[in-house]
Amino acid sequence: MLGRITNLFPLWALLFSVLAYWQPALFVDLKTQIVPLLTIIMLAMGLTLRPANFLDVVNNKRAIGLGLVLQFSVMPLAALLISLLLGFDAELTVGMVLVGSVAGGTSSNVMCYLAKGDVALSITMTALSTLLGVIITPLLVQLLAGKSVDVPVLDMLLSLLKIVLIPVVIGVLANVWLHSLTARLEPLLPLVSMVAIVLIIATVVALNAGQFAAIGPIVALAVILHNGIGITAGYWVSRWLGFDERICRTIAFEVGLQNSGLATALAMKFFTPASAVAGTLFSVWHNLSGSLLAGFWARRPLLLAERQTGAAVKDH
Repeated sequence: MLGRITNLFPLWALLFSVLAYWQPALFVDLKTQIVPLLTIIMLAMGLTLRPANFLDVVNNKRAIGLGLVLQFSVMPLAALLISLLLGFDAELTVGMVLVGSVAGGTSSNVMCYLAKGDVALSITMTALSTLLGVIITPLLVQLLAGKSVDVPVLDMLLSLLKIVLIPVVIGVLANVWLHSLTARLEPLLPLVSMVAIVLIIATVVALNAGQFAAIGPIVALAVILHNGIGITAGYWVSRWLGFDERICRTIAFEVGLQNSGLATALAMKFFTPASAVAGTLFSVWHNLSGSLLAGFWARRPLLLAERQTGAAVKDH
């Protein structure tokens, strides 16, 4: 039952977004709860991890290295390029760059599982990109968007330590020392995370309800392009470098699916509600696109995919 509710995350996100658009008064007062809600999500993620997940890097150095490089190069640069091509102002540009500069989203682990990817690799990459993002994200935002926006790098770094690193570490330690308890809680954690992210999305929609009609469609186009570039680059660069199909699918999700909830929270804390629109729309869209792609790959046998892709590469 809980799994069914959680699997409908894109639907809940869409329904609550519509509700927040038509009745913004229901959600605007939750503005101060965005950061605490994100902290809960990070804690929930930590409770599903163990030190062994981080040690997996030893066995998958090449794949993890590629995923992290693509994560923190393709996504932020694509975000900036799309923003320039679509003529975004400084507020929308910093929102897009934030989405591109944060770590991979935890939903990538679910999509990877559904698509018959390498789940252990996915979890390791998400965990490592989350930890590295504490330092890399504010630096990337400063580098790519700092010319047009005053980016508080140090404040953002400290916030990421509090919002991301500390909750994840507490979760991992609790999972080691209190595993019998966390094992019982584990079935509830995806639902808790989903409720938190849906409330964040609804709050940002409510705060932008007055200008959504003007900026929503063009930002939605940017988000769709951004997500598509990330997934495509993750899959095909991995394929061209000779990784097997399971790893290619895994890296595709890790690169293309961002921790947009974190981008939204940072935008709200350090910039403007308009800067948070990209993160909000990405939260909805990447779960829809990820679910569709995972469903397609789940029906496509790994060996068949290997043969067909290999033939295509040879012909090329």
